[in-house]
Amino acid sequence: MIRRNPNGDMPVIHPDAYVDKTAIICGKVIIEANVFVGPYAVIRADETDGEGKLAPILIRANSNIQDGVVIHSKAGAAVTIGESTSIAHRSIIHGPCTIGDKVFIGFNTVVFNCRIGDGCVVRHNSVLDGCDLPPGFYVPSTTHLGPQSRLDEIPKVRATDSEFSESVVCANMELVKGYKALSNEF
Repeated sequence: MIRRNPNGDMPVIHPDAYVDKTAIICGKVIIEANVFVGPYAVIRADETDGEGKLAPILIRANSNIQDGVVIHSKAGAAVTIGESTSIAHRSIIHGPCTIGDKVFIGFNTVVFNCRIGDGCVVRHNSVLDGCDLPPGFYVPSTTHLGPQSRLDEIPKVRATDSEFSESVVCANMELVKGYKALSNEF
């Protein structure tokens, strides 16, 4: 479902993106080319700041927002998901938040008020709350990082981690093509 927010902002979705019919895209959301938005995802840009202003939720090209993901923002703050980034099933991304290019966010992960640098891999069931993660870090499953977390205890991304992330992006780009072709049959 594509709908306006109370301010009247309507999502802008590139014609080469695929948004599942069960997903809800509301308000000041910008979805670029070749983005896959899976079943039951919710991307909602509708909460304003004290002055009634609202920054967009931006999903950059070739990224994928998988089944059941929720993306929202507090008090109209911006959320940006970089290019060729994967947000895996049932994750929550809550702004303010900036996630870089070629990032993988694993199943059931919660990201709030963070900056995640290019090429990071955050594995499943992790919580990142108020942290700044520089490019190229690998966050193991079930890790909790906050503003006081020591990054010297967090490993760097290995080549096999990057290969996995790239394979997820490629698989979802194929889904965009496949589902777009199917939608022409109905």
